[in-house]
Amino acid sequence: MPTTRYFDEQVMRKRAYLTVEMCRQVLQAPLRQEVQEDGRIRHWGKVILPNEPDERILRVVTLEDGETLHNAFLDRGYRED
Repeated sequence: MPTTRYFDEQVMRKRAYLTVEMCRQVLQAPLRQEVQEDGRIRHWGKVILPNEPDERILRVVTLEDGETLHNAFLDRGYRED
């Protein structure tokens, strides 16, 4: 799966709990998707982190192509509409 330099150097370093596989899961079965003004795409999905029993919401941001990973983080403020 393609990634940006920012994703490799910043996101993966700062968020040790993340894996590319978790991001892939979100992209394959998103709960919701939204296109940002800059063309990047937000994807929200449920993941289970290691050593945690409950599902969490992971927001994955891709470039305009919908597959190049740019950012990912746990979205504590996600609300289902």
